[in-house]
Amino acid sequence: MSIKLSASALHALSAQVAVPGYRHEDLGPGIVHFGVGNFHRAHQAIYLDDLFNLGRDQDWAIVGAGVRESDGQMRQILAGQDYLSTVVEQEAGGTSARITAPMIDFLDPGEGAAIIAKLADPAIRIVSLTITEGGYYLDAKGHFNPTHPEIVADAANFETPRTVFGLILAGLKARREKGVVPFTVMSCDNIPHNGVVTMNAVAGLADLIDPALAGWVRQEVAFPNGMVDRITPATSDREREFVASQYGIADGWPVFCETFKQWVLEDNFPAGRPALEKVGVTFVDDVSPWELMKIRILNGGHAAIAYPSALMDIHFVHEAMEHRLVAAYLEKLTVEEIIPVVPPVPDTDLDQYRRLIAERFANPKIGDTIQRLCLDGSNRQPKFILPSVEDRLAAGASVTGLALVSAFWCRYCYGVSDSGAPIAPNDPSWDRLQTAAIAAKDDPRAFLAMKDIFGSVADNADYVAAFSHALGTIWEVGARETLTRYIENRL
Repeated sequence: MSIKLSASALHALSAQVAVPGYRHEDLGPGIVHFGVGNFHRAHQAIYLDDLFNLGRDQDWAIVGAGVRESDGQMRQILAGQDYLSTVVEQEAGGTSARITAPMIDFLDPGEGAAIIAKLADPAIRIVSLTITEGGYYLDAKGHFNPTHPEIVADAANFETPRTVFGLILAGLKARREKGVVPFTVMSCDNIPHNGVVTMNAVAGLADLIDPALAGWVRQEVAFPNGMVDRITPATSDREREFVASQYGIADGWPVFCETFKQWVLEDNFPAGRPALEKVGVTFVDDVSPWELMKIRILNGGHAAIAYPSALMDIHFVHEAMEHRLVAAYLEKLTVEEIIPVVPPVPDTDLDQYRRLIAERFANPKIGDTIQRLCLDGSNRQPKFILPSVEDRLAAGASVTGLALVSAFWCRYCYGVSDSGAPIAPNDPSWDRLQTAAIAAKDDPRAFLAMKDIFGSVADNADYVAAFSHALGTIWEVGARETLTRYIENRL
């Protein structure tokens, strides 16, 4: 019989489960966080939980917020368990569980006025975000797109904003009018220069509403860049059942993750910040080397193994890494084409980092799925794969392996695996992607014609030839033989 997770039930939990060493009633709000998903609860919330357990900075608790339907579902579940989360860390050598409690409230996503009021509260000194790579309204060149319908709607109805950036801007405007110092806006998403990207979105929306407000945002509001890292799969009934059977806890949305975590952050917090360096966060003047390393090697590696594995009907990521061809493909691609366009990182051996990433992918306990890695390729390819392509083309270097990554993605978007098994829609732009992928079977340029995704690389003759040859080979001989030919330098 499992115990429903709640503050009153903490004393009754198994001794196997670590519980907070602090009380909710001793915490005060300091951060509003948009996008309370698994990654946030396995990363930022963990660092704060660690800090609070040291008895430090307990006026920096989290107030959740959101704008999407999924945010409302998460709010309902977390509110029903006193905003507590079961976090399970898994490695080949063992599993551990802890209850985290750094969140003290979660605002209703449908109550924009309440969210703006909280953002205007002087106690809130940081607003953080994990809204996924696709949530920043970027075009193919990575620039903020002020013509997006949701942005246009917020500009026309700024009294009742619906986007996260509209809410943040409204909160900043309210603070400005009250003479309250602006909060720091801290992105925790996997986007190069995520702070700059966030500033461009907030100030770009302000440009459409009030140029003076936009100028104030650019001059007075801090947007530190940061690199975040922890592999955190989606939660399913499998994870809920494991927590119930292994630890006797009924948690509606437990979080599973690896033991490894990393956070490198620019120290730019004029309104103050918690002492996160006490619990492992690295503060630097410029995060660029770390974020580029992580995005190209880890996120690029995920994108590389995702689609050939899906075409071969592989379910789990660790199973993909157990496949000789997938592991060899990742190693060859990373060593020969990705690392050469990753600049040096202070105190870091890039080949050692690559090996660490491969070991993390191979973790048999984490239960990460190939389907999750395949999600949202239209937003991930331009951020994790195509920048490496651009750098190699500029250097006159081969893009055989990188073009193969996108060719596998195109073949995946056709909608069936090599065995004929159906592939469910897995991208907000799935209909358009599938239409282009079907046409690309006969004319590979039909897929590259999506310029909002491929940008200028679609006009490069070397890339077009490499992509076309790779896609033709996949269709001719399948994913397995295509991987073999690439590994043996026969592609």
